Amino acid sequence: MKRPAGGTDQAQGADGRLRLPSLNALKAFHAVARHCSLRQAAEELFVTPQAVGQQIKLLEDSLGVSLFERKGRAIEPTESAILLAHYVEAGFNEFAEGVRRVTRASWRERINLNISPYFAANHLLPRLSKFREMLPGADLRLTTMIDMPDFARDDIDMTVQWGYGNWGDYECELLTPDPKVICCTPELGARIKTPADLPRFTLLDTVKSKRIWNDILRHLGVTEARRDDSISFDDAASMRRATLQGIGIGLISVQDAETDLRSGALVAPIGRDALTGMPAAEVPGFYLIVPRSHLRVKAVAALHRWLIRQDWQGDLYGKSRQGAAVA
Repeated sequence: MKRPAGGTDQAQGADGRLRLPSLNALKAFHAVARHCSLRQAAEELFVTPQAVGQQIKLLEDSLGVSLFERKGRAIEPTESAILLAHYVEAGFNEFAEGVRRVTRASWRERINLNISPYFAANHLLPRLSKFREMLPGADLRLTTMIDMPDFARDDIDMTVQWGYGNWGDYECELLTPDPKVICCTPELGARIKTPADLPRFTLLDTVKSKRIWNDILRHLGVTEARRDDSISFDDAASMRRATLQGIGIGLISVQDAETDLRSGALVAPIGRDALTGMPAAEVPGFYLIVPRSHLRVKAVAALHRWLIRQDWQGDLYGKSRQGAAVA
């Protein structure tokens, strides 16, 4: 789609405010930008591809910029389209959230919280009664999806996710880091003398972070290229079971590692504190993520404040220090 000849500035109303393009044109653009296809956008909107193309042309004429370029039978967004799509997506999300809140006013105190299963079991559930005391009227619903939810489709108000904090489109707060301990069975540990030995074994990791072992090996000064024989898991519990079964070298969270090291089921072949001092940006953690518009709801904002104010990190290291003292 060629740029309209002699692109003009966006028209302004009598009051000097920017006159926005038609909502139908923006809706068509929203669909095309997501699918990069007129046909798929038309199927979503229940109109013809020609009608979608006409709306895109009207929008380009209105803005005075080219939004899509044809590449054979496909179309690709221009730089202007990529920029505009970010704001249009945010705008339609705001519309959807407003409609959802207004049409479900009787549920206004309901909070749908999605949590990483590990964080739920090891951090949140033991102290959840404290939140119930603070906001007794809230109807709190918990789910434990591992993957990042679609807030609108899954009807989620906020989520706690494991990762590195790269959720720039949302309000994102680190609740606690999740430092790891390199562990394996005693049988495997007897064959590991230095960090350089690690790449010779199957390295267990998570599908949510293929960078974690690379960061760790670099921190340990291991320059040898990794072999492509890792096994990835969706959740920490499965990785821990695989490690206990001797399938490979696992990265175990501190609390679980302390338990397994004390029992002798696992060993830390290069030392319990080998990963101490890793750059903070390379240490995964549990992040509280929420669309900014959701914080306008009183109950959601109250839970958000409560979660941020909890000393999750002190809880983590307090338990590990206690365990070490017992050992």
